[in-house]
Amino acid sequence: MLSPDNRLLRVLRGEAAKPGEPIPVWFMRQAGRYLPEYRALRERHDFLTLARTPELAGEITLQPVRRLGVDAAILFADILLPLLPMGAPFRFAAGEGPVFDAPLSSRADVERLRIIEGPEMAYVGETLRLVAQELPPETALIGFAGAPFTLASYLVEGGHSKDFRKVKQLMWSDPETFELLMGKLTETTIRYLELQISNGAQVVQLFDSWVGILSPDDYARQVLPHSRRILTALSSTPTLHFGVDTASLLPLMATAGATGLGVDWRLPLATARKLVPAGMPLQGNLDPLLLLAPVEVLLERCRRILIEGRSGPHIFNTGHGLVPETPPDSVKRVVDLVHAGVPPG
Repeated sequence: MLSPDNRLLRVLRGEAAKPGEPIPVWFMRQAGRYLPEYRALRERHDFLTLARTPELAGEITLQPVRRLGVDAAILFADILLPLLPMGAPFRFAAGEGPVFDAPLSSRADVERLRIIEGPEMAYVGETLRLVAQELPPETALIGFAGAPFTLASYLVEGGHSKDFRKVKQLMWSDPETFELLMGKLTETTIRYLELQISNGAQVVQLFDSWVGILSPDDYARQVLPHSRRILTALSSTPTLHFGVDTASLLPLMATAGATGLGVDWRLPLATARKLVPAGMPLQGNLDPLLLLAPVEVLLERCRRILIEGRSGPHIFNTGHGLVPETPPDSVKRVVDLVHAGVPPG
């Protein structure tokens, strides 16, 4: 059963670590494609079946906790799942990722999108309840959602994009339609995360994976207000906020209202601390591809991050999700190193 006194929650509450206590460690995309036990399930079920079947999604959520001893379990799901009941079907194409065969291209398309109700995502709540019953009490349970801009990018681009020109052009040429889209995604995201919290999520992370393609001005004008609305609505629950390649946006993201900020590998933690309010917890920031490097290189980089992280509240994590080629043994070595701590000096 879940405990309110696990290491992750104490860091996010700003509490000092207990004597000899290591910092918490977990990894983005720790539940899934690099684990052999996940691949065994994937051979029998497609991704959406796994994600929408509570017994299967719960088992996958727990797999890295059992194998690695991480300090948090993160819900096995996908940031795009709420888009299905909104009326935006997608599929996963081999080698391409998610594909929307009917991307949004007009105001009428946006007007047709529905704001979801909680019961439409009830399977996610059931998954969290099942995990909460099985999770060791010292392990935190994390829920998550995609932030409105990242979801809008997929909807407008039709999938992943190299330059995000379509969503940028919508934002600049038809700001009213862009605002309508962002508003619907914001309300859906609030309801989706409230569902997760009411079913056991102790922390929720808002992923704005592609927001780093924006200038600070565009972010401040047309994205930040929506992120702030979500995080303010969830202010009674610890929250984490993360984006990729967001060094230029970090000071603004720090004003959105999250409890802690994720930092990717492009920005040293020491530099990030100068850009955010004093004492704000930071999460990160190992390059996930270092888990494919020689072990001695990997562990040395981890030690550097642990030393840098001592300057304030710190949660060890990767600076983006684990890739499918990641060796599970390398991930376990990192967990063991973090738990052992780095001697002073």
